[in-house]
Amino acid sequence: MVQAMRERGRVLVAFSGGVDSGLVARIAVDALSRDALAVLADSESLSRRELAEAVREAEEIGIPLRTIRVSELADDRYVANPVNRCYFCRKGLGSALNPIASEFGYRSIADGVNLSDLGEYRPGIQAMNEEGFWHPLVEFGFAKADVRELARELGLSFHDKPSNACLSSRISHGEVITVDKLHRVEEAEEAIRNLGFRVVRVRAHEGVARIEVPKEDLPRMIEPATAAKVVRAVRDAGFVHVTIDLLGYRSGSMNEGL
Repeated sequence: MVQAMRERGRVLVAFSGGVDSGLVARIAVDALSRDALAVLADSESLSRRELAEAVREAEEIGIPLRTIRVSELADDRYVANPVNRCYFCRKGLGSALNPIASEFGYRSIADGVNLSDLGEYRPGIQAMNEEGFWHPLVEFGFAKADVRELARELGLSFHDKPSNACLSSRISHGEVITVDKLHRVEEAEEAIRNLGFRVVRVRAHEGVARIEVPKEDLPRMIEPATAAKVVRAVRDAGFVHVTIDLLGYRSGSMNEGL
């Protein structure tokens, strides 16, 4: 992959702060030094925790980072929250990154898509393909487990960071996305993390919060004293009703039944 980076001359990395794009950024800077640039799109659906972590991770990697402001909610198609919402997000990302790449001579825009992503419903990948993004992890046969292992071998402190999709992914399809709803989800998740739950999703269903944590954390979540704190925190964030999903956390649960 290092050689492939060098052959492309200058590479812009669509950086999110996740392990996948973090590994791509590390390989890019190893291969290209100052001819690699990470660009982070700061939007309404990016939590402030994720933004801060992404900045720290870029510093650790040693890659120059440029943060740009984009507005997903400026697109009515995205706001309507259809099942292919991610398509419009990634088309917008391409519209923001391609002019930067063109202006500053970056021949490729690399992302963190890996083989494991291809087996899921990911309309955003179609948009990235249309926008000309390069998927180096796919090209070189990296699944999610391979990404984490190489990131660990390279000494990246965030190699075991839990996956974390954007805040909009917490809102049920067909329910209009607003800034207030995104903030409500962010505040609720942050409060639950502060109670000691490393992985949590607060899925929003028209004022009802459906909380997902890993199955091994469910006994602690439903312990009466902890459950009372969770309910209080989630209601304080603005939800009317609070439920716990007994199936536990699973990625992309909002797409179940599509």
